[in-house]
Amino acid sequence: MKRNLLFCLPVLVCFALSGCVTSGTYQKKELEARNLDKSLQEQRGQYNILLGENDQLKNDIKRLTAELASMTGERNALATDKKGLEETLKSTSDAKNQKIGELSQKVGDLTQKTTDLEAENKRLKDEVARLQKQKEEVQQTSKTYGDLLEQMKGEIAKGQVTISELKGKLTVNMVDSVLFDSGKAEVKPEGLVVLQKVVDILKNVKDKAVRIEGHTDNVQIVGQLAKRYPTNWELSAARAINVTRYLQQQGLDPALLGAVAYGEFKPVAPNDTDEGRAKNRRIEIVLVAKE
Repeated sequence: MKRNLLFCLPVLVCFALSGCVTSGTYQKKELEARNLDKSLQEQRGQYNILLGENDQLKNDIKRLTAELASMTGERNALATDKKGLEETLKSTSDAKNQKIGELSQKVGDLTQKTTDLEAENKRLKDEVARLQKQKEEVQQTSKTYGDLLEQMKGEIAKGQVTISELKGKLTVNMVDSVLFDSGKAEVKPEGLVVLQKVVDILKNVKDKAVRIEGHTDNVQIVGQLAKRYPTNWELSAARAINVTRYLQQQGLDPALLGAVAYGEFKPVAPNDTDEGRAKNRRIEIVLVAKE
C-alpha cells in the first residue's frame, strides 16, 4: 500500500505541471500528498516500533520457553526425588515398625522374666524367713532341751523322766509314779517338786504351746475307783487336767496350755509285762508350735 502511494505521488505532480488540473485542485492534491507522506512516516515509525516489540516478544518467548523447560526438568527431578524419599521413608518406617515390634516383644519378655524373678525372690525370702524362724525355734527348743536335761538329771538318772527332741518337738515323759499315787489323779507333793523344775524352764518359753497328755496302760479300772473313773479315759483326762492346772497356777500362760487324754490307746511299750505297763502309765509334756 505504501509503495502505491509513492507511485501515485509523481503522477499527481505531472498532472499539475501539465495543466490537466486547476490550481486549487493541485494544492489540494499536494496537501493530500504531504498528509499521506506524513502518515507514511508515522506508519513507518509505528512499524519499526512494532517490529522491535515483535523481536522483544520473540526473545521473551524463547527465554520463557527455556525457563519453562528448565522448570519442567526441575519439577521432574523433584518428583523423582519425592518418589525416592517416599520409598525411603516407607522402607524406614517398615524397618522402624519391625524394630519397635521386636523391642516390644523383648520388653514383654523381660517384664515377664522380671515378674517371675520377683515372685521367685519373694518365695526365696519367705523361705529364708521361715528357715530362720525354724532355726531360731530349733535353737530355742535345743536350749530348753538342754536346760531340762540339766534341771532334771537326777530324775533322768533314776529312770523316772525321759526327755526327747525331734524336729523341734520337745517331749518330757514322766512315769505316773513320779506324780501320782496308784489310782489317784491328784499330783502328790513329791510330784509337785518335779513339776516345779519343769515350770522353771517353761516360763522362759514364749513361742511354743504346751500340751499335757495323759496316758494309761490297758488294765481296766474296777472296784470303788471305777465309780469315779469309769474308764482309763477319765483317769488320763483327770491327771492331765490337774497337771495343766498346776502349770497355770505357777504362772504359765493358760492360752498356751492344753490338756489331752489318750487313755490306753497310745502305748509306748507292750502291755503284757509289768515293765511295759509302767512305761505306758505316764504324763507327757509336749512343746508344740502355736496355732
